[in-house]
Amino acid sequence: MFYKLPSASIVGLDCLPVEVEIDLNKGQTAFNIVGLADTSIKEAKDRIHSALKNSGFKYPFNFRVVINLAPADLSKEGPLYDLPMAVGLIVLSNGWNLDLSDSFMVGELALDGKVRHTAGILSLALYAKANNFKKMFVPEDDAPEAAMVSDLEIYPVNNLTQLISHLQGEVLITPIKNRQFKDDYVIPQYEMDMALIKGQEFAKRALEIAAAGGHNVLMSGPPGSGKTLLAKSLPSILPSLTNDESLEVTKIYSVAGLLQKNLVRERPFRSPHHTVSSVALVGGGRYPRPGEISLSHRGVLFLDEFPEFPRTVLESLRQPLEDGTVTVSRAAGTLSFPARFILVASQNPCPCGYLGDPDHDCTCSPVQIINYKKKISGPLLDRIDLHIEVPRLNFEKLSSERLGESSAVIRTRVEEARNKQTERFKNSPVKTNAEMRNQEIKEFCRLDESSLELLKTAVEQMKLSARSYNRLLKLSRTIADLAGSENIELPHLAEAIQYRQKEQE
Repeated sequence: MFYKLPSASIVGLDCLPVEVEIDLNKGQTAFNIVGLADTSIKEAKDRIHSALKNSGFKYPFNFRVVINLAPADLSKEGPLYDLPMAVGLIVLSNGWNLDLSDSFMVGELALDGKVRHTAGILSLALYAKANNFKKMFVPEDDAPEAAMVSDLEIYPVNNLTQLISHLQGEVLITPIKNRQFKDDYVIPQYEMDMALIKGQEFAKRALEIAAAGGHNVLMSGPPGSGKTLLAKSLPSILPSLTNDESLEVTKIYSVAGLLQKNLVRERPFRSPHHTVSSVALVGGGRYPRPGEISLSHRGVLFLDEFPEFPRTVLESLRQPLEDGTVTVSRAAGTLSFPARFILVASQNPCPCGYLGDPDHDCTCSPVQIINYKKKISGPLLDRIDLHIEVPRLNFEKLSSERLGESSAVIRTRVEEARNKQTERFKNSPVKTNAEMRNQEIKEFCRLDESSLELLKTAVEQMKLSARSYNRLLKLSRTIADLAGSENIELPHLAEAIQYRQKEQE
């Protein structure tokens, strides 16, 4: 006796087709799962045995059970195949004639027959829709996530008995209504607000520019000057995620198993500790999963104590910062994850933190200072657009009751600048000024004669690389957008130049 059910394997953020083939033959009792299955899948035979018994279904004793997950050369992982395997066994054992070719089912089985949460439901639902499945049976807890996909009937399954009763037409499961993007949107409430940060107007201006154009920032200053507070306030001035961006981010969090049922509507803010490994930051593992830089996609990656991160970890940021994607190569294959984020890094000027501080003496030796600064390579610094100093505040500013501009006011200007970029790049995959390629730079970053002369002087005196030259033009374009100017003018370029760091010699 043979039965087949459709399924899929999550590879990166997308899915590849898998067929669950079940064969039942009389003979010595055996249960074998083949098809490059990992341990969690091979252990399914014990979960299925207990789930069937505790749900009141007969287990096919005196039968040799073989389940093949085809194709055999594609590695599979995770307990998502529990449900189709169990359903297939029940159908064969009872000799039912059920056509489930238009149905897609996924879920982990508990020993009592309940269907548990499974990671990656959104990617699986998008796959089911793309492959013209009409119905999708998912764990009850994951149904809201699957319902984000339209034109697909989503059936929330609580337990195995309920599902079989539905398939037999006895007690039908009511499909849940597809959720619309607008139904999920709630204006985010941020803990941090720019109005509560005393002083630091120069740093706030730099963060506004970073938010408007998607540029990277490095803040340097003594301990307690407010670098961390500034970084944590950045999400409050970023524009809301668009529907497409929200879906991108939600897929990443779904595959990583971090999704909390709802569509991700707030810009991500990730702040890994400086002891983070390369795999945790970039992504990877035997079966590659997204790392912190992908979890920061379309949001902010904050690296506090920048020089304290291992150099190998920091160097792994170079390719993602340039390309907006990260490629992870393992024996099982090569996968790419999106990683278009704003990098915000903070550092002290020296190991003790007080180099150049008028109120504290630096206790570091010249060698210690040099070695500390060498922890961050020139090519990595070259990829950071805004280098800003965050000085210590005096008592008058700390005790002042005067509030600065609120995040809401700044966010309005940022959104207006982003709208200009959306219109500018409407026929391009580029979304922000920071993502511009050479052809966009040539078209949208033209300079007049006086600006070209200033740029020539800056390149020669600051020894700027070709990359720094292009990034300077992108930054100038963003400053012009914030000013409401169609063209890059001399003041916009001059302001951009002051944020660049002189090339290391």
